[in-house]
Amino acid sequence: MYNLHPAFSVFPTPSRVGDRVKIRYHGLLSECGADQVYLRTGYGSEYWENIYDHRMEKVGDEWEKEIRIEKEGQLNFCFKDSANNWDNNNGLNWSYTIKG
Repeated sequence: MYNLHPAFSVFPTPSRVGDRVKIRYHGLLSECGADQVYLRTGYGSEYWENIYDHRMEKVGDEWEKEIRIEKEGQLNFCFKDSANNWDNNNGLNWSYTIKG
């Protein structure tokens, strides 16, 4: 199943610990011509833990990164470019619940 959003897609969803998930980004940063986009991920419902910036690869007019789901609970993510401009859902970020 593909989870589609105006700025990104996640495949597969739902996801479990150990799954490899492909996130494709085609939002505001991409539309504005970013030369590099990073996927920032973290886990946790109130505060982010295990925060990591993943360098995304340009694929056509989108940016793509495959990550491995490391923990159950809430996976949070947002996007930034090399100039430190953010696409973060107006400060709310995006999240998915991961099963064990």
